[in-house]
Amino acid sequence: MVSVTPKARNIEITAEGLQEDLARLEIQKQALERELAAVTAHLGSVERALSALQALMPESVPSSAAARPADVVAKAPATTAPVPAAVPSADQAEEGADDGDRAEDGSSTGDADGSKSYGKLTEQILAYFADAGNTDVRARDVASALGRDTDSGSINAVRSTLDRLVGQSRVRRVGRGLYRAAKR
Repeated sequence: MVSVTPKARNIEITAEGLQEDLARLEIQKQALERELAAVTAHLGSVERALSALQALMPESVPSSAAARPADVVAKAPATTAPVPAAVPSADQAEEGADDGDRAEDGSSTGDADGSKSYGKLTEQILAYFADAGNTDVRARDVASALGRDTDSGSINAVRSTLDRLVGQSRVRRVGRGLYRAAKR
């Protein structure tokens, strides 16, 4: 029979606890990286939309109204610029949840009719609303129906896409967190 001293047993218990914490923190880190990638993608789309709107604004707009969004756009990339290069590539390798966002935002050339080359996620959401008809649905329900409710980053990607579709008048926001297909 081998006797274990209380000190050795305490060290063993502490090591086991730290092992469990390490595993939990690794999972949490991966989820946060996915969420950061979704936020970064949304930030990029908001910046592009803002710059497009500013290009359309007449020059006679008061400087205080025009300067404030420009300041926000100028400050935001400085804090997030180093991260997008590393994080999205790992995120895309894992699940490809942002494929729709990237294809929709970066490589399309829209025209006056609003016709665009949309990404996979956008097309899935539009197909979901075509089937849903005239019912109010939550972003989480859309994410669940598309199989993108595994973590907060995937759900946020769906929310970001829904927000873009609301801006394009392809989906209507009918209440806080509620969406409905736009009448055409």
